[in-house]
Amino acid sequence: MRETRILEFKETITNTFLKTVSAFSNYDGGTILFGVDDDGNVKGLPDVKQACLDIENKINDSISPQPNYTLEIQNNDQTIKLTVTSGLQKPYLYKSKAYKRNDTATIEVDTLEFTRLVLDGKNIRFEELPCKDQDLSFEVLQRKLKESIQIETFNQDTLRTLNLYDNVNGFNNAAGLLADKNHFPGIDIVKFGENISIIQKRTTVENISILDAYEKALAVYRDYYQYEVIQGADRKKMEKIPEAAFREAIANALIHRVWDVDSHIRVSMFDDRIEVVSPGGLPSGITAEEYLSGKLSVLRNRNLANVFYRLGFVEIFGTGITRIKQLYAEGLMKPDFEVSENSIKIVLPLFEKDVNLTEDEKVIYKLLSKTMLKPISEIAPYIPFGKSKTTKLLKDMGEKGVIAIEGKGRGTKYIIK
Repeated sequence: MRETRILEFKETITNTFLKTVSAFSNYDGGTILFGVDDDGNVKGLPDVKQACLDIENKINDSISPQPNYTLEIQNNDQTIKLTVTSGLQKPYLYKSKAYKRNDTATIEVDTLEFTRLVLDGKNIRFEELPCKDQDLSFEVLQRKLKESIQIETFNQDTLRTLNLYDNVNGFNNAAGLLADKNHFPGIDIVKFGENISIIQKRTTVENISILDAYEKALAVYRDYYQYEVIQGADRKKMEKIPEAAFREAIANALIHRVWDVDSHIRVSMFDDRIEVVSPGGLPSGITAEEYLSGKLSVLRNRNLANVFYRLGFVEIFGTGITRIKQLYAEGLMKPDFEVSENSIKIVLPLFEKDVNLTEDEKVIYKLLSKTMLKPISEIAPYIPFGKSKTTKLLKDMGEKGVIAIEGKGRGTKYIIK
């Protein structure tokens, strides 16, 4: 066994475990094993019944409010398992401080995180707080509602129905985000050349309705990843990267990001992929596995999500990742998703249909480029089989018409057609 974000070992009972009880109560819960050393070896406790009383008394006397926990004696009366569940009355304090887990360490939360815990304990979300600017206009929202669901009348009752306004607090932050002008961050879009040192275009959209920001991001996408092919008298629109996947990625970033940090959503556009990074990790109560599998969805900004759903920008709540995966079901390259504590990144590769490559050929294909010729010296070191087999597979792929082979001998180079 080894320690994790939700598992900690304590060889003896000292007050330091109370910080971890605070952390588990404030976030996703966890387990502390007493009588186990840092390497996961069972050392045992001299008197487990007395130890249980000591643990219980320390928690009851030191953590406020009272956390939810259970104690269980294990390993032939040698160790104690303390299970702490995530509480509803956050923040849970030890010596007037709140804690969280940072990998396998327990640390004090900062001021911003403390504020989030207070709101969470009151079941209030940032988007529901009163907006500091109450002089708002909604021409973009009004136009979108009329275009999408034929709402002709737009007034305060409309805003109340969308949970953007109430008579006591006025406009909330969700309303501010949807307003024509606001003080919130937006989307930073950069189109790179051959590498990140070459910036072909940079577009930053901020302090405008997130509905407008969404449309502007789509417009930049279309400039670089859509083109038309003339077939006889017809023009056919072609997509290098599925627009539906990009729409989902941008909508997902806007709906699920944290809005209490002054940081833009970052969209990095390359010749072979788009990367969309949104500030803020997953909401409490959902794991990365649950998020990526689509089995569970926890809405951080439910009012914004509701507006996006009504406007048809998203299909069904919580299905964005699954939808992106489905759009690439027949693609050779698959989208990639990276979840960290402070951000979520979605990588959308160029869409290319699986052209009947073998599994070994697919390994090589992923290392090749559509824009840059590569010699065998830049391919073979990253392949799990030998140089001669790699060369033969490249030749086979050339005969299939998947790649182009240029040059001879040591000067031979390969590129995706």
